[in-house]
Parts: sequence; structure tokens; C-alpha cells
Amino acid sequence: MAACTPQGPQLLNGFKVASKIDTGIGRQLPEAYRKFYLEWRKTAPTPVHYIPKEGKWERDQNGITKPVQNVPIPVFYPTNSHYGIWGGEGVVKGFQKRQPTKKRVPHYWVPALRRTVLRSVILNKNFSTVVTTRTMDLVHENHGFDHYLLKTPACDLNSGLAFQIKRDMLKALQDNCPDVDAKARPDILSEYSKYAEQYTPEEIEWYGYTFEQAVKKFNRQKSNEREAQKIPYKIIFRQRLIEQLKEAGIAEAQDGSSADSKQIGETSSWLSKMNPFGKRPET
Repeated sequence: MAACTPQGPQLLNGFKVASKIDTGIGRQLPEAYRKFYLEWRKTAPTPVHYIPKEGKWERDQNGITKPVQNVPIPVFYPTNSHYGIWGGEGVVKGFQKRQPTKKRVPHYWVPALRRTVLRSVILNKNFSTVVTTRTMDLVHENHGFDHYLLKTPACDLNSGLAFQIKRDMLKALQDNCPDVDAKARPDILSEYSKYAEQYTPEEIEWYGYTFEQAVKKFNRQKSNEREAQKIPYKIIFRQRLIEQLKEAGIAEAQDGSSADSKQIGETSSWLSKMNPFGKRPET
């Protein structure tokens, strides 16, 4: 029956809900932002709150073979998570049975947060932000804060602050690190320039924006382009006047009244007739 409907092929392979990037103004956004959005929203992140099982089949306690199902745990990322760097962790909502004789109650598992200072060698800045223990472990595993942000994809960072710092890092590498000491600049560029080579200048410009921010940026660029294309009326009227004067000059030249500049100076030309403040010839 599904094959008889217009959307039959889609229903046979599983119906896919259109996302923001595929409808409305999202389709008008540049391809550079589309690449980031797919990396952020459409790429499966690294499992953080559960350990995925390997293989396709497993045996339970009774010896029955069952397929392995790695179902991700629903994770909630509050607004505050975008003002810090949580390393992919979020808030897990579930139920907890605190006493055997009572019913279970709702419970939220929140990661342990702390404020620390992270230093960026590329930007030559220190950032005081809220992090988790997993964030610090990842920074140490990647041998520095810069390597951690530049190596980690957007789906695993999932932080507005991390996106902004990473975009600033890529721009700084593109501009040869202008804020770094001249003596240390060659070593930094040789170590980190490989990350900037993976992106084009347009992709770096659009990297790290949310969908709402990207729409505002796109509308702002379009309005600036329309303002640049607008021509003031005084310029339009001036061009029309110049064209009219040229046409009048050509017609006068065909009559032979303005053969050369001397004759124009001696006789009243068409331009002097149009000037109301010019001197009138004596009678």
C-alpha cells in the first residue's frame, strides 16, 4: 500500500522528518553553515552516559540469544551548559527508588561542575569558565585546551562558548596568530595550522552559530547588500540631467551654432540660456 502513495519510497525506507536546515529560510543559508549544522545536529555524538555494547547479538542470563540494542539515554542540555564547557555531559532525568518499601520518585542526575581557568595558546588568552571532570580529562588526554577544541567535532562539544572559542582559534590561525609573540609564532603555526587547513574561509566564518544566530547573520548580510545596491535619488536625477544636457549639446552642434570654444564664448550658448542668473545681452 505504501508503494501506491506519492511518498511511498520514503515510507518504505523510513519516513524522515524535515529539519530546520531543509525547510523555509534554512534552505537559503550558505553551504558553509549547512556543513557545520550537519556536524552538530545530524552526527551521532560519542556515548557519554552509557557504555555501548559491541557486536550484533548477545545472550542473556537464561541463555536466550537477543539482538544488541544500543539505545541512547535521553539527555537534557540546559541553557547554562552553553555558557560553559561540559565535555558532552548533560542532565539525565529518570526515577530513583530510595527506599525498598516506597515508590520510585523522579530524580535528576547533574554532572559535577566547577569553575576553572583554561588557557589558549593560539589566542594568548585565559578563559574562566565552568567545566566538568570529563572536560579536564579530555583536555589532558589531548595535550592542551587548543588541541581538545580543534580535534573534537561539534556534536561532542555541544556548547555555544566552545563553538565561539573554536571559531576564534580558526580565524587566528587563518590570520597567522596576530596576538601571539613573534618569537613563539612559528612554533605555534607549525603545530596548529593543520586544523585550519581543513576549513575554507567561508566555513570558518559560519562555524559555531546556532540556527537562530545564522538566520540573523544571513538577514543582516542580505540587508547590507540591498543597501549597497540602492542608489540615491540625487545621483539618478543628476545622471538624467547630464543625459539631457548631452542631448541638447549634440542638437546644438548639428545646427552649427557652437563650432569652437571661441564662438561659444562670444555668443550665448544653450547653457547660458538655461542659467537664470546669467547676464542678458545688451539690446
